[in-house]
Amino acid sequence: MKPALSETRGLTATELGEIDSAFSFCYTAFQFPLAIAADGLGVHLILTALILVWCAGLGVMGSTTTIRGLWYAQALLGTGQSAVYACLSRIARTWFPPRVRTTLQGAVGVMAGRLGALGSSLVFASLLLGVLGLSMPSAFSILVAMGALDALLFAFVFRNSPAQHPRVNAAELLLIEPESRRPDEPTADRGTGRMTVARMLRSMTPRSLLNLGCLSVQSILSTFADNIYSNWIPLFLSQVHHLEYKKMGISSALPLLGGAIAGLIGGMLNDFAISRTGNRRWSRVAVAFAGKGMAGVLMFTALVFYEQPFLFCGFLFFVKLFGDWSLTTAWGVVTDIGGHATASVFAFNNSVAGLGQIAAPLAFGFIADRFGWRPVFATVGITYFLCALSWLAIDCTVPVIRGRAEALE
Repeated sequence: MKPALSETRGLTATELGEIDSAFSFCYTAFQFPLAIAADGLGVHLILTALILVWCAGLGVMGSTTTIRGLWYAQALLGTGQSAVYACLSRIARTWFPPRVRTTLQGAVGVMAGRLGALGSSLVFASLLLGVLGLSMPSAFSILVAMGALDALLFAFVFRNSPAQHPRVNAAELLLIEPESRRPDEPTADRGTGRMTVARMLRSMTPRSLLNLGCLSVQSILSTFADNIYSNWIPLFLSQVHHLEYKKMGISSALPLLGGAIAGLIGGMLNDFAISRTGNRRWSRVAVAFAGKGMAGVLMFTALVFYEQPFLFCGFLFFVKLFGDWSLTTAWGVVTDIGGHATASVFAFNNSVAGLGQIAAPLAFGFIADRFGWRPVFATVGITYFLCALSWLAIDCTVPVIRGRAEALE
């Protein structure tokens, strides 16, 4: 919507960034409490509700005619998105054994998530607005209907654990349960207990607190850099290269395609390196450090082709490819250190990372208005380098909850 808002309302990039900040604020504020609710009440209830809140945000986004309405729509979308990935992290730990979790998280959380974003660019911009010429309210109503159907399917099919699912037989349960948790793990991991902030903090050592802090720093930097793809590429293509919706949607989708592929590659690289070296910590560090470092190098290389939009976005495909395979690594670290508080730990890390998501739209809008778009992309490249360095201090073998380390394979 940014190009249309910029043209018809005369909104600057700074003002558009302020609207985006509503999403970032609610995403950050609600993530941890809703993830604690998911650990205590179950993913089935919480994630179904989050999908419906997201649909409500889309509905308001498509129907509002005021700037204030757009702000509230973004706030609803941020709330609906807030604990989604924390819930997915909990699902990965409950339903799948450790030896395949990182590959699974890469395929589902990153690859499928990026394919959804890619599909949004193609379906919403290129198809619905460009080819079919629908109005924005009509296009949004189609997305709302798809989201409501998704919520119904999830509520009908999903259960909080294999033991609760009527279609999981005894042999399947025996295959999943012994490998997905230690026999002596507390009942809280089976959805009957409730994690609280105080309980989590009391269970942490200074070493585990420092380790979680280092993980949070890389998450802030990674989230800051990632905001350029989710929020700003269409406006950049419109203002600098004057592309129409059909071409804009295709170009915007290229980096997201790289991120989708990275999800699968990153997960497989993690699991392969761990199995070959037997060293979980440095396998994860090596994959993440190489990915973020290469993303920084390629971002500055892409600026050489700044004046050629399709070639520039083609380079951003590779930037996102390398940058995003470390996202899978970060999720793997959370499941390694989280124990029976996995969703809460994921949400804490992501909530802190929300600082990057709050800062990025304000910073990128300000830089674009005053200095142009080149410095925006250069800022992203520098952020990638800093993120790569932060990985050297992260140790995935230090559990957050004292005395509850995973039986890692």
